[in-house]
Amino acid sequence: MAPKLTPKKQAAEDPRLTQALQNYEAGLRALQEHKFDKAKNHLQKALTCPDKAIVDRAQVHLATCELHAEKAALHFKTPEEHFDYAMSLMNTGDYVTAGEHLDKILKQQPKSDYVLYGTAALYCLTGHAEESLRTLSEAVQVSPALRFQARNDGDFQNLAEDPRFTELLYPDPGVDETESEKEETSAY
Repeated sequence: MAPKLTPKKQAAEDPRLTQALQNYEAGLRALQEHKFDKAKNHLQKALTCPDKAIVDRAQVHLATCELHAEKAALHFKTPEEHFDYAMSLMNTGDYVTAGEHLDKILKQQPKSDYVLYGTAALYCLTGHAEESLRTLSEAVQVSPALRFQARNDGDFQNLAEDPRFTELLYPDPGVDETESEKEETSAY
């Protein structure tokens, strides 16, 4: 029966183990210093270790590095930058994640015309016509110029035949004047 070797004795006999242990230790130090890219690099090298226990530990720490790298990548400097990210998700068809990001932005800026407009487009693309019309109406109230943008926006093609959409984008100027006159008359 062969004597059981400790990791230090194994390392002395196997240069691959020595190198993998050094990479694993360097990866842990970098992880503790919050240098996640550096830690990831070292830990990936430790995956070549012949000792399964070291490989398993390295994989756990790699997952931690991935998680932190992902969080860091989703740190936005401005709401506009965050909005651009949400729109890129929407354009690639990831409607669920895009919606989550738009909701976060709306919580920070509930009356932001461009966020309301983007949310209305997302609702339309996902078949939620009522929500889309309501949200687009809010966006147009904040910024009437968005009517012109929505007229030519392919994201709203599902609403093109809806008379409420047409009324929202092409309001009857006489109705607006009449309502203004009524308000002025009732003020006297």
